[in-house]
Amino acid sequence: MFIVLGIAIIIAWNVYSTKKRREHLLIKYGDVEIVENIMKRCFWVGQTAEQLVDSLGSPADKSVKIMKTKHREIWKYNQTGKNRYGLRITLDDHIVQTWEQK
Repeated sequence: MFIVLGIAIIIAWNVYSTKKRREHLLIKYGDVEIVENIMKRCFWVGQTAEQLVDSLGSPADKSVKIMKTKHREIWKYNQTGKNRYGLRITLDDHIVQTWEQK
């Protein structure tokens, strides 16, 4: 009985949290398509750095290179070993440009 009640509480909390997060993101971005992609943990060319953090969270590591005409960062996710990552996303001027996924 207590186990079933505990599971029901966990499920209800997850549903509530997801709904609140979706509402917050919709207020923040005002675009249903962007919010749905963030909720699915997607990333895309043209995505802002802030949207990427909302989608995947903060990166495990970053590399920064400042050039004459742009600010380039490589955000690294899914660490598999020392300086090895399953996903590297390149942002120019805080906008996603490319990614490499292994």
